[in-house]
Amino acid sequence: MKNLKKRLKQGETLNGCWLNLGSSLTAEIVGQSGFDWVLIDLEHGAGSEKDVLYQLQALEHTTAGAIVRVESSESQRIHRVLDMGAEGIMCPKVHNPEEARKVVHGLHYPPHGGRGVAKMVRATGFAQNFPQYYAEAQETILGVVQIETVEVLNHLDEVAAIDGVDVLFIGPADLSMELGIFGQFDHPRFKEALRETVNAAQKAGKATGILFFNPDDYKRYHDLGIRMIACGADATFVADGARSLAKKLDAFRAVEKTISQS
Repeated sequence: MKNLKKRLKQGETLNGCWLNLGSSLTAEIVGQSGFDWVLIDLEHGAGSEKDVLYQLQALEHTTAGAIVRVESSESQRIHRVLDMGAEGIMCPKVHNPEEARKVVHGLHYPPHGGRGVAKMVRATGFAQNFPQYYAEAQETILGVVQIETVEVLNHLDEVAAIDGVDVLFIGPADLSMELGIFGQFDHPRFKEALRETVNAAQKAGKATGILFFNPDDYKRYHDLGIRMIACGADATFVADGARSLAKKLDAFRAVEKTISQS
């Protein structure tokens, strides 16, 4: 475990990014790049649960803690990736406190939740470390719920107060879409939703997170009090690098063509 939950509780800012290619190789490359955490995306990413296992193995000896975004709050989806060794779970589009409690129920063993007990899994060292894992799970497994709907904005204080909800993570694209202002991140209503989320989290002693793709936005969100910050994804890193290099090569080719014709 990379102590993500403890570090957020202490007020540290943690920098991360998305992994949506389903590749263990890009996971390893990104994990070795200096990020505090990465998000393996099962909601929109290209990979399956089997790919998650390989990505977790690739990340094991890097500095990056591994969080997995599951498709829903169904306990079975949560159990499986935790047993594989995920350090935390992100659940998309949590609408209300009932759904948030369902997420937490799947995160933790009884008496704190309803997670099924399986010793012969990767998370416990295949039964070698189960007593330690069980004893520490409550304090190490990170519970992240995404703030992406209009409904949840009416329940922010209730959701933030739930024990086991550690981070209120804003999904800008979905939230702005739900608000009818898609992509308008400078819109007063979107900014208000950000402030409301941060305030609710801070009152409950919890953290707030957000994903963005322009590094220049870092200070803007950090100044609001957001401490779990994600910027970019492995797919964008590959695409941006490839396009940038192709553009440079095209420019060189154009120059050489001009010289040869002169």
